[in-house]
Amino acid sequence: MIVVTTPFLTGHRMVESKGMVFGLVVRSRGLGGNLRAGLRSLGGGEIHEYTSLLEDTRRQALDRLVSNATLLGANAVVSMRFDSSELSGTMSEIVAYGTAVIVVPDASAAGGSGPAATPVE
Repeated sequence: MIVVTTPFLTGHRMVESKGMVFGLVVRSRGLGGNLRAGLRSLGGGEIHEYTSLLEDTRRQALDRLVSNATLLGANAVVSMRFDSSELSGTMSEIVAYGTAVIVVPDASAAGGSGPAATPVE
């Protein structure tokens, strides 16, 4: 599955739009993690416990986005974005969303200068 943040995919032509897809994850750090993060925040700097939580959550949201696009029969997602919010002051919500499409190689666009696509496995 190819996932890009651009509305197009260099060297490919969109032949069908399958519609919007998303991957949603809501997570809460356990009491121990919150205590460690609270103590670390007293000294300033990066809070590794929360950084790790958000990295894992974004990865899982992206995996769910890819799964939902695959279920629709898409082979790419364009205009992918992340959004996040806090729920109840103790939980983080991360959503990955974009448009699921079917793309085919476009010989006439070969050698074009645009952003490179990164396949997501």
